[in-house]
Amino acid sequence: MEIFNKIESNVRSYSRSFPRVFSKAKGDLIYHDDFAYLDFLAGAGSLNYGHNHPILKGELIKYIENNGITHGLDMQTKAKGEFLEIFNEKILSARNMEYVVQFTGPTGTNAVEAAFKIARNVTGNVNIIAFTNGFHGVSLGSLAATANSYHRNAAGIPLQGIFRMPFDGYLGKDVNTAYYIDKLLSDSSSGINSPAALVVETIQGEGGVNTASFSWLRQIQEICLKHNIIFIVDDIQSGCGRTGSFFSFEEAGIYPDIVTLSKSLSGYGIPFSLVLMKPHLDKWKPGEHNGTFRGNNHAFITAKAAIEHFWSDNDFVITINDKGKYIKERLKKIIDKSQNSLFSLRGRGMFLGLNCSNGKLAKSISKKAFDNGLIIETSGANDEVLKFLCPLTISNDNLKKGMDIIEESINDVLVNYETRLDKNAVLI
Repeated sequence: MEIFNKIESNVRSYSRSFPRVFSKAKGDLIYHDDFAYLDFLAGAGSLNYGHNHPILKGELIKYIENNGITHGLDMQTKAKGEFLEIFNEKILSARNMEYVVQFTGPTGTNAVEAAFKIARNVTGNVNIIAFTNGFHGVSLGSLAATANSYHRNAAGIPLQGIFRMPFDGYLGKDVNTAYYIDKLLSDSSSGINSPAALVVETIQGEGGVNTASFSWLRQIQEICLKHNIIFIVDDIQSGCGRTGSFFSFEEAGIYPDIVTLSKSLSGYGIPFSLVLMKPHLDKWKPGEHNGTFRGNNHAFITAKAAIEHFWSDNDFVITINDKGKYIKERLKKIIDKSQNSLFSLRGRGMFLGLNCSNGKLAKSISKKAFDNGLIIETSGANDEVLKFLCPLTISNDNLKKGMDIIEESINDVLVNYETRLDKNAVLI
């Protein structure tokens, strides 16, 4: 359709990588005319339960047909109340967590903005500690915490209020950056004033599937406690089951002061975000942080259905981890077969990345995979990582088919590459 090129802004991006007009989707498939693509992008992680899951769709249709409330500002609605009940029972109380729930605007960046704002208001401090390669959104407050220069350069004004610290492994596997952070915060002459909060992703999705170790995350929490810093985990892409547990930080045994959630929270691709904060932090005055679209009633319906269906027992967690192990095994075989150490593996659960020697190689594989019927994106500072975000509900047959396409695409790309290895093992 020429209409896209005619009047849609140049800011569009995914449509350039995957230039098709898609008309329908179901489960782990998305259709261009009658051709089905396997979807290893899944709405950039917002479709953990796949496209148009029948149970979620059925509940939503029933709600709409019964004239359920679509828009209710932050008023009390039956849909909101029922979501809060099941979220508290199946997610929070089941994990011995006590949080106040704040419904923000509908996207992840809205949740991050609110988290930063309440941390600053509570502490009276201004600066937030954020990490190299982190991504927290592109509205100005969250963009200041985002590390990627491509996005930051689009701001048009100076971005302030952030101390940038090295993420786990950023200075090499033998350097524990938590010690460095603690040293700076402990030294009154380091130039680091008392921060309001520290925000971290347990796995940096847009940053290249960089994965923090559990021991490092525990150290970061201890540092926050030691220095009276509010500890924020941005679980927008890593949460809602992507790593194998509902929250990505559960296995680390940490308990953040604030958690931001979005993407797959609605379970259906409906925009929906929230902030979880420990009760003593809830210092908001009524309406002090607001927005017209705080809490989407349609999202309450599908989110409730997702929790009921997937998170009432441990069966779903088992399937996620089984599928994650399968993807890892397939990727490890690809790595082992590769000449010149072109690839390495990142991530955990079903949040995995294949780190390629450079962005050109990763993009070539992504393009070839698309030609072969699979959609997968790249991430990282130089788009050097293939990021696996297939629906957690993907069938075993389609998972195998998808991994076959990945392997075939890698083999096709490598055959056509004339390569030599420089001293840094970079494909050029």
